[in-house]
Amino acid sequence: MSEKSYRHDAPLNDTRLERGVQGVIGRGVDRLEGPLKVTGRAAYAYETMPGNKAAYGFLVTSTIGAGRIALIDGEAAKAAPGVLTVVIDERAVRASGDPGPNPPVKVDGQVTHYGQAICLVVAETFEAARDAAKLVKIAYEPREGRYVLKDVVEKAYDPGDEMGHVTKGDFEKAFGEAEVRVDATFTTPSQSHSAMEPHACVAEWNGDELTLNGCYQLVTDNVQQLAEALGVPQEKVKILAPYIGGGFGGKLGIGPEAVYAAIAAKEVGRPVKVALTRQQVYQATNRRSDTVQRIRLGATRDGKLTALAHDTIGSNSPGDDFIEPAGISTVFLYDAENRLITHRKSDVDLLLSAAMRAPGEAVGMLALETAMDELAEKLGLDPVDLRIRNEPKVDPQEGLPFSSRKLVECMEEGARRFGWNKRPERPGTRREGEWLIGYGMAAASRKNLLMKASARVTLQPDGTAVVETNMTDIGTGTYTILAQIAAEMLGLEQEKVDVKLGDSTLPQAPGSGGSWGANSSGSSVYVACEGIVEALAEKLGVAPGDMTLKDGSAIGGNRKVALSELLAGEPISILGKFEPGKAFKESHQSGYGAHFCEVAVNSVTGETRVRRLLTVVAAGRILNEKTAISQCYGGQIFGIGTALTEELVVDPRSGLMVNHDLAEYHVPVNADVPQLEVVLLPENDPVASPLGGKGIGELAISGAGAAITNAIYNACGVRVRDYPMTLDKILAGLPDDGFLEAAE
Repeated sequence: MSEKSYRHDAPLNDTRLERGVQGVIGRGVDRLEGPLKVTGRAAYAYETMPGNKAAYGFLVTSTIGAGRIALIDGEAAKAAPGVLTVVIDERAVRASGDPGPNPPVKVDGQVTHYGQAICLVVAETFEAARDAAKLVKIAYEPREGRYVLKDVVEKAYDPGDEMGHVTKGDFEKAFGEAEVRVDATFTTPSQSHSAMEPHACVAEWNGDELTLNGCYQLVTDNVQQLAEALGVPQEKVKILAPYIGGGFGGKLGIGPEAVYAAIAAKEVGRPVKVALTRQQVYQATNRRSDTVQRIRLGATRDGKLTALAHDTIGSNSPGDDFIEPAGISTVFLYDAENRLITHRKSDVDLLLSAAMRAPGEAVGMLALETAMDELAEKLGLDPVDLRIRNEPKVDPQEGLPFSSRKLVECMEEGARRFGWNKRPERPGTRREGEWLIGYGMAAASRKNLLMKASARVTLQPDGTAVVETNMTDIGTGTYTILAQIAAEMLGLEQEKVDVKLGDSTLPQAPGSGGSWGANSSGSSVYVACEGIVEALAEKLGVAPGDMTLKDGSAIGGNRKVALSELLAGEPISILGKFEPGKAFKESHQSGYGAHFCEVAVNSVTGETRVRRLLTVVAAGRILNEKTAISQCYGGQIFGIGTALTEELVVDPRSGLMVNHDLAEYHVPVNADVPQLEVVLLPENDPVASPLGGKGIGELAISGAGAAITNAIYNACGVRVRDYPMTLDKILAGLPDDGFLEAAE
């Protein structure tokens, strides 16, 4: 096997993808693994071992939110029918000193949040493990906890994050002198990823080698994490994650189930399955941080921003310094000579806050784009016009050129398609019976990320190809997109390309996260295929640029030869290695879009119905139109949830997540979602990646919630800055008779 490496230092022009001879790239083809999933043949983590072979584990979790575990007594559980063992992680416990034959175990561990994993009961059946878990006795030394961000917001501090504090010019002076000002504070609650597949795994040891079937997004990193937790060499740990039932960032790292299952499997000498209950997923994994955000905008009377500040306070557990980067798009979205973006953290005794789909933008643009709507109203300007007046020519913070930027085009195309010119000029002026109708819009932006990746592509003697990489597919279409890239590059029908993913022993990829997956792992497939093209050209006796690959044949030098004939029984296998280079560092790369929304607000009940939602995006070359639009649909629905329904409700007495299941944590359901519309503007950005594409998976959620809440204001004149915008909050702002006077 040969290797081919490429560092992306400069744009690639006139590539095989650009010429598109095979016509596979960009087409909205169905997912390759779709038939497996709909027929139940795609084995997810918990389904990968025979039930009569594996033992079952059930986690025991803390029933307090802050304090110390004084004692764990698992003897009654061990004596229960069918129980094999009770696993208490020996690295967190110490012997009690009791000389008796079955002493309880004393633990020095601290309780950091309600629902923290404490031990694992392992039994012959899931039901036996679950029932015995109730017999484990735990004694606590509780302490007073900090569970509500607003109660500790005054103790916020800068944990030293590199992007935590961004300045330019003199904001305070410029804001004080601004002719028109907006100063508003927004609060967003904790949110749960709520993936359809709960966290689950199956662990099995073969001697000193561990194989873990799991549902984790970054298998390369996850191997390292699991090996470190277990205290074993990385080369002794293998993770398999071929199918993942959604992640949204909630499965970026290993969960408690992985460590406990591995320890238990070693102890009982057989595979052990562990799946978190839905309630445990909400309590024991991670969450999107709640935030308090203050937006300050200063502008001239003709709408030019002169001062812009975005101050964020988020919560996390002590020692975990991640902060929801709510100001990440504020840094570059609008032109303003004087700017201040800060991020601070308050310590709370809640479960870890971590990345959730569009970390930063999903809630940060909810605040920023609502504040821009307020500024437009104060200025008497159309919200689209205000944004166009503040369109920067270069990155306003660093001065870097934009690799491409079609924000204005997205807004203009969206306004035209949506009928924005029919927007009610004042709140409450369009009514249909009890329903008040309003239009709202918001910009969308998401920083493009590119990561180091590798993939092996093998062109088989029969003219088929195999792509191998430990990249994952969390439902985004990775299998299909990588097959399309290889098929286009090698001139094959897509059906003749097989893709193998999610095996940590395969060439390393960055995994699914940050919207970097398709273009990072796709670029490594591109590089590997370029190596195969060069080898084929040598066999044909022509230069690579003089050879065309199409329909399983190589064409060049006045010859057309079937690939199977050209290979003559010998496969060509190339390991493609890709990494970002100067092109990434010397330009600003982001995807852009615009959302337009129509809502109806009931003047009696305060109920909001989203009637239309249009999103127009520009994200470079679209690799698969169908999966890209599907990703945008998901982002739009996330935006509806962020604006109207989603909130983890914390019991301030204990830190319990009260609504810890899908019955009470209200993700949007079919009845909440209108017929969605997505428009993908044609764009090719060769600076952003060799493929010319940019991340799209998180772009469509960014700003979507603000378009909805801005439409609510246009409908009924109610601004709610404490999200989600539930009907009780809307009702509090409506007049008692449900009728509004026309705004002046």
